[in-house]
Amino acid sequence: MNKEQIFMMLFRFKPDFSHRPSEQELAKMKEQWGSFIGNIAISEKLVSTYRLGFEGKSIQSDLSVTDGVLIAEEKMISGNMVVKANSLEEASELAKDCPILKMGGTIEVRTITPMEP
Repeated sequence: MNKEQIFMMLFRFKPDFSHRPSEQELAKMKEQWGSFIGNIAISEKLVSTYRLGFEGKSIQSDLSVTDGVLIAEEKMISGNMVVKANSLEEASELAKDCPILKMGGTIEVRTITPMEP
């Protein structure tokens, strides 16, 4: 058996600022995300998860600051989840149940390398 490692899932989607989800749509999304996160937590694989807001600033190497978040290839990062798994393949399998995929989004699963002090 492999030694458990830590992986990060990065959730990306194409924002549609013109669409305002109904209360029913919001409730359904909340239920789907709760189920997805809950199942990973129950399996004792969840380390942490965060949903990102739509406001932000970008700081460039010349120290200039711009308002807004980065949208690359028409997608923005909407959140992340850190999970424990025995392999990159196992972490990728966990990601396949994520509701963002039903929204046309994507998930990037990455290894995490601890920072040395």
